[in-house]
Amino acid sequence: MRLLALLALVATPAFADGFQPVHDKDHFLDLIEGRDLRIGLYNLTLQLTPDGTIRGKALGWQITGKWIWQNGYFCREMDWEGMAIPWNCQLVEVRDDTLRFTVDKGAGDSASFRLR
Repeated sequence: MRLLALLALVATPAFADGFQPVHDKDHFLDLIEGRDLRIGLYNLTLQLTPDGTIRGKALGWQITGKWIWQNGYFCREMDWEGMAIPWNCQLVEVRDDTLRFTVDKGAGDSASFRLR
């Protein structure tokens, strides 16, 4: 139930609005190095480390997970306080200090995170 609530809060359709795709892992790592990914309105913060670890918090509950870069996509699985968030490969796009992740290799809903 919590996952559905969070997804309903942050998922929006992806549009071509100045975002540029990130296809290269090194470029992605440069963007996230030492920075948090945030959606302040929902008190959602994630840290992605170069070793593939995901840590964070959303709506007061801890998030853990693992990620890899595969064929130009960010692929991850997470756990949100006991709720599994299944494996999914996502298109990553950047505009200024915002990263947008679109599920199903760019075919699904997206969430935009501020880099802080």
